[in-house]
Amino acid sequence: MSSNFTASKIGQAVWSEIKPALLATFWICLLAFPLMTLSINPTNQTYSFSMDRIPYLAGGTFFLSIIWRFFLKRRSFQVITKAVHQSEGLPEDLTKGPKPTWLTVVMGSKYRRQGLVILLVLMAIIPFLSSPYQVNVLITCLIYVTLGLGLNVVVGVSGLLNLGYIAFYAIGAYTYGLLNHYFGLSFWLCLPLGGLTATLMGLLLGFPVIRLSGDYLAIVTLSFGEITRLVLSNLNVTNGPRGISYIKPPSFFGIDFNGAPKDFLVNYLGVDPGMDVFKVFIYFIILALVILTIICVFRLENSRLGRAWLAMREDEVACQAMGINRTRAKLTAFALGSTWAGLAGVVFASQITFINPASFTFMGSILILSIVVLGGMGSIPGVILGAIVITALPEQLRFFSQYRMLLFGALMVLMMVFRPEGLIKSTRVVHMHTLKNGNGQGGKTKLEALSGAPPEKSPPLLEKSQRKETALDQDSAQGPLTQPPVAQGPMGEKS
Repeated sequence: MSSNFTASKIGQAVWSEIKPALLATFWICLLAFPLMTLSINPTNQTYSFSMDRIPYLAGGTFFLSIIWRFFLKRRSFQVITKAVHQSEGLPEDLTKGPKPTWLTVVMGSKYRRQGLVILLVLMAIIPFLSSPYQVNVLITCLIYVTLGLGLNVVVGVSGLLNLGYIAFYAIGAYTYGLLNHYFGLSFWLCLPLGGLTATLMGLLLGFPVIRLSGDYLAIVTLSFGEITRLVLSNLNVTNGPRGISYIKPPSFFGIDFNGAPKDFLVNYLGVDPGMDVFKVFIYFIILALVILTIICVFRLENSRLGRAWLAMREDEVACQAMGINRTRAKLTAFALGSTWAGLAGVVFASQITFINPASFTFMGSILILSIVVLGGMGSIPGVILGAIVITALPEQLRFFSQYRMLLFGALMVLMMVFRPEGLIKSTRVVHMHTLKNGNGQGGKTKLEALSGAPPEKSPPLLEKSQRKETALDQDSAQGPLTQPPVAQGPMGEKS
């Protein structure tokens, strides 16, 4: 009797897992039936019908659905177990700090400088070992790294949702295109001008949205991006939808890498004739811009202004109550975040030597925002990794032909379900300070004083002070301290 009861329970449990997988398989096959079975030849105006791919789709969907449900149950079990342990156990010791991750271990290693040098050397020699197509992919990836780090200042650090960030990218590109087309200004002169123009437009956008937040801020920034694209499409000075072509690429001390100097590099320096020297030069320009962006954004996040942005992201009301100028914080976030978009736009215009409004649509803003959210809001390494995944991964999935974007979307969904905080979670540095006692000597650290936890290893300077405190505690335990005699004056008055 008990064996039959156990078998029925097991059968019900197995069916409860198989039934949702079968339903998912049915609906996926039904929705994808026209795409998977019909093939249209527009040249001959014929079509063919085949059911060969349906069994593969059904089997793959069923298998992935089972795995999906397994990992979802495992994740929910871990969350419940962690909540139970926290409710029954004592709070963690503040002196131990957060649990170290692989990123903190790498950055805290004594060989991190040597690792950064090796990484820079590898980045410097990659274009000489790659094909021109791969160099173009690397340039695009680094441009989106710059854009992602700039938007990370606005969205990830300051908490201001900006859906029109692509407009500042377009402003930088058109600044270089117009100045070069009409006035013949060089790339190196237009590069800071493009960043400055984007900064001014960021301030112009920041003033009307000072009191907005959430969905209202998103709608206003979205409108700004679309208005910018429509203005560029209808102005005569920008050539409307035709755009601006024949933009002069950057030169290096008068050397034009598209002209005769390439023969000099091939004949005397041994450069591969098939290598596009101009693209390699653009690659090094954007690589230097990425390094500069990382340094500036890191310094900003750990500055006083960066702490104000973090406080504003958590709670604007509490931020203002603490005396932080919320208006100035928002304006600086919009201005500094848009600066990097303007610089990246100048590099983009010099790379393809042709720009038009179709390159700066709303989907561009969504792509940059996806980089920040997928990589990890507020995390510089996360944004870099997110840009690499979003820009390089679709190119590597081209052998899947028309299904590559479907697979890419599925990978995005998996990441947002199992890693909602992003690929690399943002961490904050905990600084340890020493509190001084009345004698000017060291005491407990700030975290130990807040938590009341004893230090794991007392420093030598604390041993003497601890002995004095222990002796005073013992005297107080024996009884009240003996009062010293009070001196009396000649008239019996106490002095």
